[in-house]
Amino acid sequence: MSETTEGGPTARTLRLLDLLQSRPVWSGTELAARLGVTTRSVRRDVDRLRELGYPVRATHGAGGGYQLGAGRRLPPLLLDDDEAVAVAVCLRLAAGGTVEGLGEAAVRTLAKLDQVLPGRLRAQVEAIHEATVTLDATTPAVDARTLLLLARACRESERVTFRYAGPRGEGERRIEPYRLVATGRRWYLLAYDLDRDDWRTFRLDRMTEPVTSGWRFRPREAPDAADFVRRAITVGAYDHVARVRIEASKSIVDQRIPSSVGTVTADGRSHCILESGGQNLDSMALHLALLPWPMTVLGPPELREAMTRQAQRLLAAAAAPES
Repeated sequence: MSETTEGGPTARTLRLLDLLQSRPVWSGTELAARLGVTTRSVRRDVDRLRELGYPVRATHGAGGGYQLGAGRRLPPLLLDDDEAVAVAVCLRLAAGGTVEGLGEAAVRTLAKLDQVLPGRLRAQVEAIHEATVTLDATTPAVDARTLLLLARACRESERVTFRYAGPRGEGERRIEPYRLVATGRRWYLLAYDLDRDDWRTFRLDRMTEPVTSGWRFRPREAPDAADFVRRAITVGAYDHVARVRIEASKSIVDQRIPSSVGTVTADGRSHCILESGGQNLDSMALHLALLPWPMTVLGPPELREAMTRQAQRLLAAAAAPES
């Protein structure tokens, strides 16, 4: 039989390793057929794997064959820095529940990566773990180059400049980056704005031309990234902020209201306070009316008026028509 496996002995040996990992026992004849070689070549390839430290067992008789023993090594993982960070971003999102059904698999894969990554690449993986916080469970879309640049800048404590198109206009921003935060729809950066001398939240999709300055900074005492961004996107960006006391526990309300929509704080065991921003009071009143629990509007007074208007409109729509 001719040996037709592409790539030569090295590629064939890796293919043999893959086959041995796929099921408990293979006969020599089965392996030879899969690899397109003779059983003698299979024996030589098995010897190569043993020389590399893989404990391949061979048993004779009925039910015998080749088996990869416990304690096997994983093959080396060849990734450059950008690839390692990119893989870590995807796995971190999936492990955080941002890809339905992949969380457990992502955690297992992260564990495997941690076993085989050399120190230099492991540092890159840890950078993305430290720089990223996940709030919601929907994969956000973001420019990969911007994300990688900011992740590294967070880890290395390096200043960044970029053009930013915000609600109050466009201009250059100089910042000290601290954490990346992923919500259900987009990515945010928690950073210290050097020109405004205060903490700010920046949407990555509004950034252009980000560059690192090469200037390192000494990290300041930073606020909690997830909480800061949550309040910024649920309250700080809107003209009106609703405060509502809900007759249900925080744990129950959290299951219904995403953290990117409102901030929920406990108010005793059976009540909580919801804070959520909006631009239109009538729309806010309608959204609150959809919640299934009794509630009391704490503020603002204009929201109570809007809820009264909507209630009157609904009552009028439900009235029996005149005969």
